[in-house]
Amino acid sequence: MIELSFWDIPAVVCLVSMLAMLFCEFKIYERGIATFKVIASTAFVVAGYFQGADETFYGTCILAALILSWWGDVFLLSKSEPIFKLGILAFLLGHVAYVVAFAQSAFSWTGAAGGLGVVGLIALLVGRWLIPKLDAGMKSAVIAYITVISIMVVFASALSVATMHFQVLLGAAMFFVSDLAVAKHRFVSPSFANKVWGLPLYYGAQIIFVYTI
Repeated sequence: MIELSFWDIPAVVCLVSMLAMLFCEFKIYERGIATFKVIASTAFVVAGYFQGADETFYGTCILAALILSWWGDVFLLSKSEPIFKLGILAFLLGHVAYVVAFAQSAFSWTGAAGGLGVVGLIALLVGRWLIPKLDAGMKSAVIAYITVISIMVVFASALSVATMHFQVLLGAAMFFVSDLAVAKHRFVSPSFANKVWGLPLYYGAQIIFVYTI
């Protein structure tokens, strides 16, 4: 039986709001989508703070990444390309914060090499699939983002193998895959199906990171 404390309430709010957002996506209710997205993303920031993020350098970096992700979520609500690019930048900086958190904790060269081999191949395949579908103004931003999130996964792998605790790697992998849903929806073929698998993976990843603090 799962026991929840007061400090777990924001994480629960995050996941419940994500489900409400999915319902709004199905009904194509734009105001509801925006409202529940902001609530869900605010909740994972609060959840990180409630876990004592300000008490350690690792926690501070994770909290910074969560806050940057909050801004990314808000910017990605816009259909404007310049605002969407700001969202990419916010998430890119968020991944840099995750890398700093993981890098200063523990590091395994074996884990890094394994992570690089797997995510490097996947990133190349994603690039071959996605980049030809982008206009010239988006290509550099997307390439930079794919590079940085791939580095984040590599450092998550290095930390996980070094400690033999794989929550960080699971969260990083979920985040990476969730972004494929974002890319497919934005640049290839928009559909509710992208949200069905993308949103749970994204918010699940953020909650996993919260509970590594």
